[in-house]
Amino acid sequence: MLELRDVSSGYGAIEALRGINLSVGRGEVVSLIGANGAGKSTTLRNITGLVPTTSGDVVFEGVRLNGIPTHQIVGMGISMVPEGRQIFANLSVAENLDLGAYLQKNKVENARQLELVFALFPRLEERRKQLGGTLSGGEQQMLAIGRALMARPRLLLLDEPSLGLAPILVHTILVAIDEINREGATILLVEQNANAALKHSHRGYVLETGSIVMEGPSERLAADPRVREAYLGER
Repeated sequence: MLELRDVSSGYGAIEALRGINLSVGRGEVVSLIGANGAGKSTTLRNITGLVPTTSGDVVFEGVRLNGIPTHQIVGMGISMVPEGRQIFANLSVAENLDLGAYLQKNKVENARQLELVFALFPRLEERRKQLGGTLSGGEQQMLAIGRALMARPRLLLLDEPSLGLAPILVHTILVAIDEINREGATILLVEQNANAALKHSHRGYVLETGSIVMEGPSERLAADPRVREAYLGER
């Protein structure tokens, strides 16, 4: 579904990604793990056109994304849940979700998708009239995911969904990710919590200072001594 072929990208003169190769197959959950500053968020921002590709190709369902504006990429079937949630604090839960569906014109399908979001996160339905800025951190993360789902993506990009959340809420979010995948969405998961990421994905990539240094099935990566020492806190 998605391929990054020798992709380099960055911010001005700063090269954040150096010739990375990455693929995500239809129906997969693929995790991208690494330390802070490794280039994980830049990878997602590159896929969505927020950070330009300086060399290489980003290909989604056979279409080269290089140079395509972000709103068109969303219309093609890719949605991102950004790091830090970035919900609209002064809008209600319902209004945030409506904005997620701004490119979707089929009201019947939008209503059906809203039902799916509320089934996934019942708390959002309870708080649909509440301002986004008054929600707890965990509820804001649910809203950010729900907003992305309202675009009915075939590929969902998740940037640090567990960041800053209590363990019980991390579990809720990860279970929801599993359910979203079962419902048919393909997922690329960026997560500093390597243990959680590898438990909830089929395959994984390890990114260090802008380069992919390891890849493979999640179980194999989780068992690798180098990964265990560097990212799982074990020796």
